[in-house]
Amino acid sequence: MLAYFDCVSGVSGDMTLGALVDAGLPIEDLQREIDRLRLPGLSLRARSVKKNGFGATKVDVVTPASPPPGGEGCHEHRRYAEVRRIIESSALSEAVKDKSLRVFHRLAEAESRIHRIGIEEVHFHEVGALDAIADIVGAVAGLALLGVGRVEASPLPLGTGFIRSAHGQQPVPAPATLELVRDVPVRGTGIEAELVTPTGAALLTTLADAFGPMPPMRLKAVGYGAGTWDLERPNVLRLVLGKPVEEGMDGEGWGAVIERLVLIEANIDDMNPEFYEHVGEILFAEGALDVYWTPVGMKKSRPGILLSVLGRPEKKRALVHAVLRETSSLGVRWTWTDRLAVARREMTVRTRYGPLRVKVSSPCGPDPGVSPEYEDCRRAAREQGVPLRRVHEEALAAAREVLRRED
Repeated sequence: MLAYFDCVSGVSGDMTLGALVDAGLPIEDLQREIDRLRLPGLSLRARSVKKNGFGATKVDVVTPASPPPGGEGCHEHRRYAEVRRIIESSALSEAVKDKSLRVFHRLAEAESRIHRIGIEEVHFHEVGALDAIADIVGAVAGLALLGVGRVEASPLPLGTGFIRSAHGQQPVPAPATLELVRDVPVRGTGIEAELVTPTGAALLTTLADAFGPMPPMRLKAVGYGAGTWDLERPNVLRLVLGKPVEEGMDGEGWGAVIERLVLIEANIDDMNPEFYEHVGEILFAEGALDVYWTPVGMKKSRPGILLSVLGRPEKKRALVHAVLRETSSLGVRWTWTDRLAVARREMTVRTRYGPLRVKVSSPCGPDPGVSPEYEDCRRAAREQGVPLRRVHEEALAAAREVLRRED
């Protein structure tokens, strides 16, 4: 399942829980996950509200000393180490523990930069309270309960003005929020309210694989999570759930998935050509899906090279840094692109030259595509002292025989 968070009026922890419940997640299932924290008296309450005519769900986290819904109240303070201990000692699944801890680690990193202290010295205020812990763990667990495997989000809308916190009055966006949204698309709104909270920012910047327009999907459900305040626009977070586009092209029943990727490019005209192979190896090691070089004509009629790197959104930062570090380019650019990836599998076939790996894909047509692994064939040809072509043909024949028997 693919989840797309459309941040109509920002994002917070309680808005995320509300959107999950509104999209169809039973509040009872979410409560069972919160109970795994083993924190007595921690419970969730869901209620229907309207925001500028929009029906939405408001989820409140109730603690033993909770203020009434919508009230300010006071929050407990906990050190990062204590929050970590609560999650690690809980009965949550390892996957939910890991993602929840990653969210709090990002929060701790942001706080350590703001206050210029070590990460283990971080003392959480609002985000260390029981309700914030429930927000984060509930959001992570809720996505898992809905079977979400990928998360994407819209650019984050930021408000303005001032808010009161444990450190006194602070500007909006809060310092922690700004630290968390580094390298993430944001936009100003001019609305005098905190639209993106540190909890909401930590959740999306940790869990989202990409930020941008809604990706291709087969829509299954929509949920609206309500914020606390009434604004001039609907104060809701919209969650869209769907299946990534998987369809049989031309009715042939072959599988394909459309996925959002990042294409990173740089123009190079002054690098030693001997370095290109090394750069490619580094980029593949950093997670690139493809790296290729295109001869181009550049300014002053100089021949140059266009370096193109294709990767998944979560690898963008590492790939950009690798290009700047390993090449002579002084800048890079990137665009978001969709890729249709044909379904494929790998098999190992037995040949007179030893076991060889073969990729099998499902192209547009009745016959599967078969592609022997080049490195396996090359190694076998060298070891056996035979032409590479002969090993390649042997692997093809063996794979087609296996596929014939499967049919």
